[in-house]
Amino acid sequence: MFTGIVQTCGKIVELNKLGDALQMKIFAENYFKSSKKGDSVANDGVCLTIEGCTENEAVFTMIKQTIDNTAFCKAAVGGLVNLELPCRPDSLMGGHFVMGHIDSTAVVKEIAKRETGMEVDLEIPENLSKYVIHRGSIALNGISLTVAELPKKNTIRVAIIPETIKVTNIGSWQPGSLVNVEVDMMAKYIENLISARQ
Repeated sequence: MFTGIVQTCGKIVELNKLGDALQMKIFAENYFKSSKKGDSVANDGVCLTIEGCTENEAVFTMIKQTIDNTAFCKAAVGGLVNLELPCRPDSLMGGHFVMGHIDSTAVVKEIAKRETGMEVDLEIPENLSKYVIHRGSIALNGISLTVAELPKKNTIRVAIIPETIKVTNIGSWQPGSLVNVEVDMMAKYIENLISARQ
């Protein structure tokens, strides 16, 4: 499990097709020094298993289902990836509960620069709209963010502070960018419990 507080950005330095799967090598200086084969890491919010690593690089393989349902269908060498190691029992919960299980993708529709930070409008799939509330939590590319507004149907607006822009890959987003979405799991659990009682 993760908190949605991105620790650093890694760079995709190698992509290899393995049949219908995709192997990806990520470079992040000194980031993997405490990691080992078999450990989990959130890559743009996707929980992936390390298949091999050094202090600076780690290798992950994504199966077809992961590729088809995440923004990694557009992965390219040189791309930046948000990284977060799993939380521990004594970890600070700075964001919200993030499982690393992507629900779908969203499309960046508009970016508005502000005097401080920026605001981003994204179009989300209609089937996810019911889980999103004003001032609620959502994970976008693994970043725990607050839904600032719901300007129109199937659209969310998030306000980004400078520190988040500096630490994550949000600075590379542009209209048309595909972003991984994980809605708040608590909303899905509540829906499941209510449905079971009906």
